[in-house]
Amino acid sequence: MSGPPPSEVLEAAVTDRRILVVGGSGGVGKTTTAAALALRAALSGRRVLVCTIDPSRRLATSLGLAKLPGKPRELDLGRLRTRRTGSLWAMMLDTKRTFDSLVERYAGDEDARRRILQNTFYRQVSAALAGSHEYMAMEKLLDLSQDDRFDLVVLDTPPTRHALDFLEAPERMLGFLDTSVLRWFLKPYFVAGRLTLKIATRTGAMVFKLADRYLGLQFLQDLSEFFLAFEGMYDGFKERAGRVHALLRDPSSGFVLVSSPARPALEEALFFFRRLGEKEMPFVSFVVNRVHSEPAASRGAFGPAPDLDPDFVARLVEVHRDYHALARIERRHVARLEVDSGRTAILVPEFEADVHDLRGLRAVGDAIFNGEPRRPGPAEETHAVRTGPVRKDAVRTTT
Repeated sequence: MSGPPPSEVLEAAVTDRRILVVGGSGGVGKTTTAAALALRAALSGRRVLVCTIDPSRRLATSLGLAKLPGKPRELDLGRLRTRRTGSLWAMMLDTKRTFDSLVERYAGDEDARRRILQNTFYRQVSAALAGSHEYMAMEKLLDLSQDDRFDLVVLDTPPTRHALDFLEAPERMLGFLDTSVLRWFLKPYFVAGRLTLKIATRTGAMVFKLADRYLGLQFLQDLSEFFLAFEGMYDGFKERAGRVHALLRDPSSGFVLVSSPARPALEEALFFFRRLGEKEMPFVSFVVNRVHSEPAASRGAFGPAPDLDPDFVARLVEVHRDYHALARIERRHVARLEVDSGRTAILVPEFEADVHDLRGLRAVGDAIFNGEPRRPGPAEETHAVRTGPVRKDAVRTTT
């Protein structure tokens, strides 16, 4: 665990890298961390986009917005601005629209595009196919990485087991779209969307009758037409998947893994860390949120209290001891993560309240990089009270 402090490593990543992917289990402050890192980069002078593929929509709440659009939206940094302030943008992945754009790009002609986009099976499941959400997130990440408006793209992922789906999405999605998988079943009966009933064997007839009984001929026809229409697009999807993998392995990218000090969350973070190593993807840092600091260790810290009820004092001392024990347990859990990974984690103290605006995100960033939250000045306090959530006229949306 030698080398520069982890906060310096993370600061360098926020300053220099092109892509930061933030992952972690649910309920550990992952989305807030992603937003705080994006804001930190923007305040240092970079043009930053933070994008979420997490359907919980927690990012909008952290930024003080009612909701996020499927296109980049610029936020008003207001009184948080510094002399080097860049810009901060935010968006939420629109899976259906991203899939449609991919079809429009790789379909051979207008007729092919129309057949796919108007296909009943495609319209119903294009946003819900296994792996499609994560695959389209990778597609959007590839597009955003080539967008000259942004110096840095920070991607907020779903909880860990879904984030691993994100890493493995190309293989899963391409396996589904590979028409050879279902061609043995569908193509003998449907050619160019027409029912021809080319049943060559008794077994084939039995399978077809069962499918007809439980799925219906119209469903089979739509499904067949869907896969046949994708036959000419498979190579384009595969080529894009390869480019995304190359992007995530590139030194200009990096992964930040977020956890709480609870053992299950730390074990998930360690599991994700090891998977990144197997896939040769660049790891940046662990961020452990909501860590309890050890209180004063002695009863004398309370000082003389002649006017307090003795039972109350005894209960207060018991709470103090429990808090002290909790802090020590958390530190042991984090120490185990550090030993098993060989990396030092950044510890962020527990905040008294949830973060729901840019000022709070700035405090989180200060805690990540400086070890303690920055207290806002009077001007920032006044601004936060006056504006509350970001106003509609304080944002701009762009394609």
